[in-house]
Amino acid sequence: MGAADPGVERENESENREEDVTMDAAQVNDIEKGKVGVNEGEQGSQPNSQNDDFHFSRLQRLNPTNPLRLVMNGAFRAPRAPRASRAPAPVPAPAPAPAPPPPPPLSIPTPQQSLTTLNSRAYTNRISLFLFLLHMIVAIGLVGFLIFKGIQGLLNSGATQRKEKRVLQYFLPQIEAASFLSITVAFLWQKALRDWPRFMVHFILWSCFLMSLAAGILLFCFQKPTTDVVGVAFIAFSIGNGLYACWVTNRIKFCTKLMVKSLEPVSKFPDLNQPTYWMLGVGFIWMSIWILAVVGALNFYFPPLIIIALLLSLLWTTEVMRNVVNLTVSRVIALYYLRGVQSTTQFCFQRALSRNLGSACLGSLFVPAIEALRIIARGLNLLEGEDEFMFSCAHCCLRVMQSVFRHGNGWAFVQIAAYGKGFVKASQDTWALFERQEMEAIVDSDITSSICFLAGVCSGSICVILVAAWTASLHKGFTATVSVLAFFIGYLMTRIAMALPHACVSCYYVCYAEHPENRLFDKTIPDRLNLIKLGRDMVATTPRVPHRFNQ
Repeated sequence: MGAADPGVERENESENREEDVTMDAAQVNDIEKGKVGVNEGEQGSQPNSQNDDFHFSRLQRLNPTNPLRLVMNGAFRAPRAPRASRAPAPVPAPAPAPAPPPPPPLSIPTPQQSLTTLNSRAYTNRISLFLFLLHMIVAIGLVGFLIFKGIQGLLNSGATQRKEKRVLQYFLPQIEAASFLSITVAFLWQKALRDWPRFMVHFILWSCFLMSLAAGILLFCFQKPTTDVVGVAFIAFSIGNGLYACWVTNRIKFCTKLMVKSLEPVSKFPDLNQPTYWMLGVGFIWMSIWILAVVGALNFYFPPLIIIALLLSLLWTTEVMRNVVNLTVSRVIALYYLRGVQSTTQFCFQRALSRNLGSACLGSLFVPAIEALRIIARGLNLLEGEDEFMFSCAHCCLRVMQSVFRHGNGWAFVQIAAYGKGFVKASQDTWALFERQEMEAIVDSDITSSICFLAGVCSGSICVILVAAWTASLHKGFTATVSVLAFFIGYLMTRIAMALPHACVSCYYVCYAEHPENRLFDKTIPDRLNLIKLGRDMVATTPRVPHRFNQ
C-alpha cells in the first residue's frame, strides 16, 4: 500500500488541477455574464461558501492588466440582480426603455435653436460701436471745451464779448424755439399718420412741396446773398418734390393700404412710443448744449470748420437715436409677427442700446448714403437718349447700386433686432428673402421711407419760416445761419419721431418674406405680386442695369 500511495496522490493531484481549471473557467463565464458582485469577495473566506466564491481570491491576485481582471472590474460597476433571480426574465425589461427617447430629439432642437437665435447675447458690429463711443467722448470733450471758451469770452471785455452777447441775444432764442417747435410738429406728424394714414400720405407729399417753396421764397425776399443761396436751394428742392409727388401717384394707394395694415399691431403695445419720447428728450438736451458750443466756437480758431465738424457729429448722433427707436420697434413688432409674442418694450429698448447699438451706428453712416444713391440711380434712369457717355455713367452707377443694395439696406434693421445679426449679414439675408419671394419690385417701389423723409423736410421748412421771419426783424445778418440750423433741427427731430411707422412697415415686409403663410398677413402683398406678374400693375423699381448693356 505504501507503493500505491504516491500514485494515488499524483492521481488526486491531477484531479484537483482539473477541478481548479474547471472552476476557473466557470468563474470567467460568471464574470462575463455579470454574476459577480462586490459582496462575493467578502464571502470568499467563509468555510461553507461555494466553489466560485472560493476561487474568487485568485482573481483578486491577478495583474491589473489581465483580461480577467478588466472584465471583473467592469462587472463591479454593472448592477447585479439577486442570486435567486438569475433567470433572464428581468434582462429584456429595460430593453424597450431606450425606444421612446428618439422622438423628442426630432422635435426639440428646432424650437430650442430658434429661441436661442432670437435671444442672441452677442454684441453686433463692435468696431462701429467702439468708433461711435470714441466719437462721443471726443464730441463731449469738444463741446465742453467750446462752452468754456464761450464763457471765457463773455467774461473778458472787448470785441469778443460784444460779439458773443449779440449772438446770445439774436441767435440762441430762435434756435431753442425751433427745437420746441420741431418736437411738437414731430409728434403731430406721427399721431396723424397713425390715425389717418390714407389722408396723411397725400398731405405730406404736397405740404412738403408748399412749405419748402414758401421757405425759399421768404428767404429770397430778404435780398441778401446768403439768404438768396439758401432760398434757391429750397425752391429747387420744392420743384423736385412736386415732380416726385406726380411720379409716385400710382403707388400711393398700395402704400396707404400697406401702412394701415402694418400699423395695426401698434395698438397692442401701449408703451411702444416710450423710446421715441426718451430719444426726443435726449436729443433736445443735446441740441441745446450743442448750440452753446456753436456760440463758443466763435471765440476759437477756424470757427467755420469747427461748426461743420459739430454739425456732422450732430447728424450722426441723431441718426443713431433714430435707429435705436427703429431697432426697438422692429424687435417688438417682429417678435409679434414671427412668434406671436407680446414682448416688453423696455427690454427691447435696453437691447437696442446695448447689444445692437453697433449695428445702429454702422447703419446710421451707410443708410443715408444708400438712400442718396437710390435717388441718383432713379434719376439716371430718366436719362434716356443716345448719349453713350451718359449711358456709361448710368451703367457704372447702377452696378454700384446693385452691390450696395445687396450688402447694405435699411430693411436690415428688422433682422438685426430680431436675430442679433450684423448689419452686412442682415442686409444680405433680408435681400435674399425678398429675392426668394420675388418681392424686389415691391420693396424697390415702396415710398414709406420717402414719406418719412419728406415729413422731416416739411418740419424743417416750417421751422425755417418761423425762425427766418423772427431773425430778420431783429438781426438780418444771422438770418441765413439761423435758418439752416433751424432746418436741420426740425428735420432731425421729426425723423426720430417717424421711426415708429417706418419700422412697422419694414417689419411687415421682412416678416412676410420670411413667413408668408402667417395668418397675421393678409393678401395685400400677394395680390400686388399677381398684378405685377400679369402686367396689370406697373411699378417704378430702383433701376439696375439698362437693357442695352445686358445684351
